[in-house]
Amino acid sequence: MSKWIVVLDYGSGNLRSAERALQRAGADVTVTDELAAAAEADGLVVPGVGAFAACMAGIEALGAGPVIAERVAAGRPVLGICVGMQVLFEHGDEHGVVTKGLGLLPGGVTRLPAARLPHMGWNTVRPAASSVLFAGLPAASRFYFVHSYAAVDPAALAASGAAVTTAHHEADFVAAVERGALSAAQFHPEKSADTGAALLRNWLGAVTAGG
Repeated sequence: MSKWIVVLDYGSGNLRSAERALQRAGADVTVTDELAAAAEADGLVVPGVGAFAACMAGIEALGAGPVIAERVAAGRPVLGICVGMQVLFEHGDEHGVVTKGLGLLPGGVTRLPAARLPHMGWNTVRPAASSVLFAGLPAASRFYFVHSYAAVDPAALAASGAAVTTAHHEADFVAAVERGALSAAQFHPEKSADTGAALLRNWLGAVTAGG
């Protein structure tokens, strides 16, 4: 039986491409801003594009922060994508303006220490040994990134007990993180062709195992 996945519509994100990718991976998908559905679904996807502050403003206007936090606390699956991953951290620092995040992961998001920005295109990753998201994927798998900001302290995040996957663009940064029911990817799995589809199937498999 397919699992019911809600893609949270808070005014930011590649909603339809995420919906189609999850449907192709075998999920029953609803794109909605209804908090009751976000709370009740088997899995919740938090997308996000653009600025950290704008995404947080949309989440706060919808009142979705507590729903996301309650799901994580209850061990119910959540997947953040791109800026939807970034807002899970304690804060984001863009152009010297610090915006409070959801605080579900320790640390913050800052500008990548790279001369070439945005980091845009296909890149390999180094999965955590215990990763569920990347299980069974070839070592040289590539994923599609579009970003100028990221969590740039993988060691501190790993010290919190998270499984941290890294990538490199002139410096290492956090490409994905898994901790309990919370998973997140800085890249766009919905735009990452077969490797992204495999990752989404792995996540749905974890949703099924948990439910």
